[in-house]
Amino acid sequence: MLGKPLERLKLSNFKYEIPRHLIAQYPAEPRDSARLMVVDRAKGAIEHRHFRDIVDYFSPNDVLVVNNTKVFPARLRGAKEKTAAKIEVFLLRELNPQSRLWDVIVDPARKIRIGNKLFFGSDLSAEVIDNTTSRGRTIRFDYAGDNASLYRAIQEEGYTPLPPYIKRDVEKADADRYQTIFAKHRGAVAAPTAGLHFTPELIDKLTEKGVQVVQITLHVGLGTFQSVSVEDLTKHRMGFEYYQIPESTSDTVNRALNSDVNKVTVCGTTVVRAIETSLTVSRHLKPQEGRTDKFIYPPYEFAVTERLITNFHMPKSTLMMLTAAFTGFELLKKAYEIAIKEEYRFYSFGDAMLIL
Repeated sequence: MLGKPLERLKLSNFKYEIPRHLIAQYPAEPRDSARLMVVDRAKGAIEHRHFRDIVDYFSPNDVLVVNNTKVFPARLRGAKEKTAAKIEVFLLRELNPQSRLWDVIVDPARKIRIGNKLFFGSDLSAEVIDNTTSRGRTIRFDYAGDNASLYRAIQEEGYTPLPPYIKRDVEKADADRYQTIFAKHRGAVAAPTAGLHFTPELIDKLTEKGVQVVQITLHVGLGTFQSVSVEDLTKHRMGFEYYQIPESTSDTVNRALNSDVNKVTVCGTTVVRAIETSLTVSRHLKPQEGRTDKFIYPPYEFAVTERLITNFHMPKSTLMMLTAAFTGFELLKKAYEIAIKEEYRFYSFGDAMLIL
């Protein structure tokens, strides 16, 4: 399954086999009807619930931290000038709004060179101005309107950037399916998927119970999903991702940390990376804006994260490594083995874990 515990810092420890039919192609409907595996680290116990039951694990004045990033339709399909060869551009990061420069990934990369002009519909085009990696390019959009109207044009021409393991065509409904109810600040190329399980009604039940729901922003980029290619995890480098933690959030979280009874529950690995990046000398949460390349893997001492909501992640992914650091390697190994046996649904549209 996940390898031997003494080799936990090696990439090969995080390899496992999953039946194809357990990779969720659609989310549960309604969202909070997804299954929930509850993992108790202190007892080493595992129980099976539904996500709507998560309310039972919160007490008044507990804190839930969520990510309010918003996915934009980052996948553009177009054609090259002159040859009309079909191409696809995946928008990664806006480099300069005034110059309309973007870092992108192109496919097929061998057909797209510096100087090529690319067309995405009648009003939207771009020029390739630099190579960044084997598949990476920098492009400059050629657009007559202002930056806000450029985003509207991208919105109209773009497609929801579903992960590659979702083996179906993008549907119109995916624009909502692949967005959390907290989505507010545009900038993510992938959804913070642990948050996909929440419904407005479930949040109402939590707030009625006295739970304080607070928000941070981390724009999910390829850093989160970048493949680990080295066996020694200490040599892997994450890509940078923008994050922002408001003072109101840090104040609320720190009050809970200073309490003997209230717990801080973190929704998703993206939130973990942001809050474990922004720490004071006393290891409390600090209000801050910046970029993080924090890579969390076993062993790691968490400062702010006391409980974690997360999905079942891909083998050998940085998300799975972070979850192993929090859960404990052997207990996570046991949880994944049980999840496969009990046919939990895996990955972005799959079921969830609550790790206590």
